[in-house]
Amino acid sequence: MAKKLCGTNYPLSICFIVVNEFCERFSYYGMKAVLTLYFLSYLKWDKDLSTAVYHAFSGLCYFTPILGALIADSWLGKFKTIIYLSIVYVIGHVIKSVGAIPTVGNKDVHIALSMLGLILIAFGTGGIKPCVAAFGGDQFDEDSMKERQKFFSIFYMSINAGSLLSTVITPVLRGDVKCFGEDCYALAFGVPAALMMVALAVFIFGSSLYKKNPPQGN
Repeated sequence: MAKKLCGTNYPLSICFIVVNEFCERFSYYGMKAVLTLYFLSYLKWDKDLSTAVYHAFSGLCYFTPILGALIADSWLGKFKTIIYLSIVYVIGHVIKSVGAIPTVGNKDVHIALSMLGLILIAFGTGGIKPCVAAFGGDQFDEDSMKERQKFFSIFYMSINAGSLLSTVITPVLRGDVKCFGEDCYALAFGVPAALMMVALAVFIFGSSLYKKNPPQGN
């Protein structure tokens, strides 16, 4: 029987899922908040190219959930899909952050690392998107419909909270903190990378508490 949260009918496992989602959304929107400025002022791209790449990245993030759902339903199940694609997500963030360090290579290296990082981030964030909320819903028994409904309200509140805080904090880090004599994009991308590492760690810490349904096929 699943452990309950403080004498309630809520499974303890949902705490890890909600914190994971908060940190993941912080990492995604925090990175995205300064992405266009990074293209314009750091990579010195013009507005047309910056806008095109930004929207291509956003579009890829909305396409990859299809792949994530197929992988979870047909092969790995939700739990393993979240773990494996979160690792891809973290690697993408780290590569993106390294690409923003001025002393690492030349402009071509920065562009290559940035594009590779963004592709991995898109596969990570999109791939886990259809899995996390559904995995949270799986934690509830059939007689806990009321608690499940409240969970989804809390879950989506954590999404909005992470998104809001990140879009305020990350631009401040870029503008107010200087590194290598200029705006610190490495830090602005590094903090979201750290939050995604926390998200992955928190999710793994709760693994012994989760109800893990096998893949059902598509």
